[in-house]
Amino acid sequence: MESVMPKLPIAKWMDQFVDWLTITFEVAFDSISTVLESVVNGLVAGLSIIPFYLFMILLALLAWKLSSKGMALFTLIGLFLIYNLGYWEPMLETLALVLAAVFLSVLIGVPAGIWASQSKRVKKIVTPILDFMQTMPAFVYLIPAIFFFNIGVVPGVVASVIFAMPPTIRLTILGIQQVPADIIEATESFGSTTSQRLMKVQLPLAMPTIMAGINQSIMLALSMVVIASMVGAPGLGADVYRAVTQIQIGKGFEAGLAIVVIAIILDRMTQNIGLKKQGGNM
Repeated sequence: MESVMPKLPIAKWMDQFVDWLTITFEVAFDSISTVLESVVNGLVAGLSIIPFYLFMILLALLAWKLSSKGMALFTLIGLFLIYNLGYWEPMLETLALVLAAVFLSVLIGVPAGIWASQSKRVKKIVTPILDFMQTMPAFVYLIPAIFFFNIGVVPGVVASVIFAMPPTIRLTILGIQQVPADIIEATESFGSTTSQRLMKVQLPLAMPTIMAGINQSIMLALSMVVIASMVGAPGLGADVYRAVTQIQIGKGFEAGLAIVVIAIILDRMTQNIGLKKQGGNM
């Protein structure tokens, strides 16, 4: 008879590890949950104070400045469509969730990318972690997030941060390492320190690439909206999920259309920030 190799109890080990983390860092997780929930609720409250027509005008003007007149017109029409369909409040909740997730992704991702670009050892450690974060199915992130933070908006934000952060880190590393070697040699010949070279030369030249990474993080965070609704996150994703469970095709299409409109607006504005910075550096 063939010998059967015993299976490794990876699932059991993982469950025990998560239980240990939950018990050991319960206070820390509660604090993080309170802060994130307060931030998201504060963003929603702040955005809700602005009258819908003024919000439309301000965002259209921002789209005009960052992109084009056509994008400003699309922003006005798209936001009016969302308001007319009755998804204004869910749209603000979605926008708050995405902004919180992207802010944390940039706050953690850009410094991590800078550090990895300056150290080969750190890059070797970070790269497989990023591979793991990008290839692991997004649904899996929700399981430990529920254990650590219960249901609600917080696990949605945490899962969105983990899912959306890798492009920011990768493109920060890429942008800094793509700075021409002759420019680096010129700064060294003038006696620049590592920090001076980084802040005054490498980061400004790498900014278009970094902005491309932030743009991708925004799109990935927005794509997590529907998945995060499965653990109680509010917003347009909750409407899509409700429509799917109740087989309401029309409602699902309306909520999905609202997500598409927000995605296009955010994508075009952040995309053009990178392009303008690149044009300014040339």
